[in-house]
Amino acid sequence: MTQEEIERNALEDLDNPPASEEELARAVAARAVRRARQRTGLSQTKFAERFQINLARLKDWEQGRFMPDTVALAYLKVIETDPEAVARAIDAA
Repeated sequence: MTQEEIERNALEDLDNPPASEEELARAVAARAVRRARQRTGLSQTKFAERFQINLARLKDWEQGRFMPDTVALAYLKVIETDPEAVARAIDAA
């Protein structure tokens, strides 16, 4: 089977349509959210509590149902990089 035939068959498969650009972006973001949380070793509930993130929203992000905005993505990156600094900043507020 040629690459062209493979792509045509994939596009014609009504049971498994190709992901849209938005779906792909949400999947990449979901992976980043999970990675940030997992690096802390916290459960979703504990992570949400510790870093003051709505638990339902965190779950939506991790499942790829919603795309975090750029501010949330930046916050998660900082948490991933230095969770203790973020915790100290929250505790000092």
